[in-house]
Order: sequence, then structure tokens, then C-alpha cells
Amino acid sequence: MEGQGQLHKSRVVKVDSEETWDFYVTRADNQGCPIVVHFTAAWCIPAVAMNPFFEELALSYQDVLFLLVDVDEVKVVAKKKEIKAMPTFLVMRSGMFSISWWVRIPRR
Repeated sequence: MEGQGQLHKSRVVKVDSEETWDFYVTRADNQGCPIVVHFTAAWCIPAVAMNPFFEELALSYQDVLFLLVDVDEVKVVAKKKEIKAMPTFLVMRSGMFSISWWVRIPRR
């Protein structure tokens, strides 16, 4: 119908446990699939603001696995990856991260 936006299923997988993390990372590694991870927290406004952009990237890059990790819900993964600030993004392949960056949004 004209004027209505298309509904789409999210391609971003929310990681809710260390087991979920291990499952998706292992599966992607076995398939040779790169992974982009968004480490976020519900209380971090800049991290939450990145969610729509992350969703858009996931729709654009169908051959990449996109994972969302709330650092307060899955602390063990955040600690393993030494996440110190949010939002932090990792690009991984074969279990190793190749790029890591965090976003700083200046105050006005």
C-alpha cells in the first residue's frame, strides 16, 4: 500500500549469553563469514543512537554476520573482548578481530 513503509526482519542478531556468542562466532568462522559486532548499553544514548545505522548496514551487507551485544547483559563477552567504551564496534574474521573502534559523539 502506498505511503506505508516496508516491514523487514532484522538481520542483526542480539547476543544474550556467552553460549549464543560462541555459537554464532563458531558458525561464521566455519563458513568463512566476516562478523561485525556492536557493543552497546541501554543507558548509553550514543550507542542506542547507532542502532538504526547498524540495522541499515546489516541490510546492505548480506554476506556479513551482524551481532549486537549489550555489555550489561553479556558481561563475560564484553570482558573477553576488553570493551571499555560504548559504542564499540569490532570487525572479526576467523575468530580474530581485524578492526576495533569506538565512537565518540561530542557534546554541544
